[in-house]
Amino acid sequence: MFDHIVQLSIQSGGLIPLMGVLLLVTIAVIVERLVFYRRALRSGYAMEHDLQLVEYQSVDKLEQLASHYDGSLQRSIISSALASRGQDADTMERHIDEAIMWQMPKIDRNVWVLDSAVTLAPLMGLLGTIIGMVHAFDILGEGGVAGAAAQMVTGGIAEALVATGVGLLIAILAVAFLNYFNKRGRLALHQMEQLKVMVINRLHGGGSAHHGVPVGEAHAGKVAAIGSARRA
Repeated sequence: MFDHIVQLSIQSGGLIPLMGVLLLVTIAVIVERLVFYRRALRSGYAMEHDLQLVEYQSVDKLEQLASHYDGSLQRSIISSALASRGQDADTMERHIDEAIMWQMPKIDRNVWVLDSAVTLAPLMGLLGTIIGMVHAFDILGEGGVAGAAAQMVTGGIAEALVATGVGLLIAILAVAFLNYFNKRGRLALHQMEQLKVMVINRLHGGGSAHHGVPVGEAHAGKVAAIGSARRA
């Protein structure tokens, strides 16, 4: 097995081991991003729920939330809002937008590796295949039995095509998770925008029908009230 891998590496001009390293780096980035987005989005959903229960103008509870979610991606939204609570709503929104921008590198971190692997891996595989085919056809220039030479050429071509297969495998894996992480990133940004609006409303809003009540319960009460008014 090891000898066969060495032979394939030689046939590809040493590109098979490089693609192996690229595959390991791609897998490492995928695992790291999966863990990051899982934690970030879970914290965001929990913060959305907790913010729905915060009364309007309740600075103390917002400070408790900021302390509770210390270290999370969305914590800076509440912290920035509390730091600028003496300002008007537009100024507070600009400060929160700045805080969100500072979190952008965390959302996009290392995703460029997957984008590069999508393009680089097939090209490396194609180059390895070309190098292997050149080595295979060199056999025809050597002396020997024609049948044996032809068999060695076809065998060399088959081994050279392994490099293309490995490159395509890496590219397929990278592009699938690249699209998934792009979607997760957009969801995280949407989540932070929603949290921004919720925090600004809690500090500058005058209250609403679902004051301090989860949104689902508030909507149910609103529908019931509308139904009662129509029956009246």
